[in-house]
Amino acid sequence: MPHSQLARLAQQLAGLKADSIHRSRRLLESAQGVRVKVDGREVVSFCSNDYLGLASDPALIKAVQMAAGQMGVGAGASHLITGHHRAHQEFEDAFAAFVGMPATLLFSTGYMANLGVIPALVGRHGEVFADRLNHASLNDAVVLSGAKFSRYAHGSADALRGLLEKSKASEKLIVTDTVFSMDGDMAPIMSLLGLAEEFDAWLYLDDAHGFGVLGEHGQGILNDALRTSDRVIYLATLGKGAGVFGAAVAAHETVIDWLVNRARTYIYTTAMPPLIGAALTESLRLIADGDERRGHLHRHIERLRAALSSLDRWTLMNSETPIQPLVIGDNAAAVAVSRQLLERGLLVPAIRTPTVPKGTARLRISLSAAHTDEEVEMLISALQELNHG
Repeated sequence: MPHSQLARLAQQLAGLKADSIHRSRRLLESAQGVRVKVDGREVVSFCSNDYLGLASDPALIKAVQMAAGQMGVGAGASHLITGHHRAHQEFEDAFAAFVGMPATLLFSTGYMANLGVIPALVGRHGEVFADRLNHASLNDAVVLSGAKFSRYAHGSADALRGLLEKSKASEKLIVTDTVFSMDGDMAPIMSLLGLAEEFDAWLYLDDAHGFGVLGEHGQGILNDALRTSDRVIYLATLGKGAGVFGAAVAAHETVIDWLVNRARTYIYTTAMPPLIGAALTESLRLIADGDERRGHLHRHIERLRAALSSLDRWTLMNSETPIQPLVIGDNAAAVAVSRQLLERGLLVPAIRTPTVPKGTARLRISLSAAHTDEEVEMLISALQELNHG
């Protein structure tokens, strides 16, 4: 017989299955892309965050191959010992120049960046003001910091103002996703900047789903007002639009110097392989030259929205980004629609509670510049057929 603690876990797992919220991993057996082999089956994927189709780009593969021969594989040490390679520094310099910010620090993942930055900026005497739909990593970072955690209604600058007016904290930090990963909508960035200036707060912008996709040349949500504000801290994850791995935090030189000395997830971990730094520098070049890719992607978005906005059983949420959430409602129903699409060779994930609120289970359609017009039409036709079925 299993001991009581193991039996408790087994019982709780059974409950997850009964509520249609049990998760299991699919096995990817090919390179990442829009046509992949998953669990032994060839499918068209609408799951990936590889928005520009760079994850398997030949130029990035070549950059990694060349770098491996010159730099080896492992970094061998933390950044503050002997792990900070020229390839890391070259990327940091290139990223800062590309987004127009003073300085950059490269983290291994966006999750590690958030867990490092927020506790380094605020502590138990501080207060963090966070959008209610922020990513889990941002929420975890606030809890780790020990600061007072105040959450405002999603996208509401008025609600945020009310919290700031009441705050007595000596350290204030406003933190938000720029593009929300499950809804695809965008934060009111300029209103948040105005409040940060008025109430003397930091403004931390997690642009995980905007970098590479949004902006004139893929620089994300940054504009001149944000770039020139010394209270803005900008995060771009590099495993989505950039197609590689890691995360870049850009800010005033003083902030970056402080993070080098106080961000624990930067200090107390082995540096990422230098070859990743080389691949990221090449990715920046592809993003900068990627206007055609972004144009193709935005045409896919427009076509999908035009075709699915009139569905009568399901609701397409308002999003101008590659994240196109189609709300089904019930957990089990969303899983059933996802399964029916898979039977047609289309891989679209069902997102359920607790990731999204109860009653709003959805298909999270992720579009890529690498999708062909025909592949997008396949998805549209299948969803229209299932909606009427």
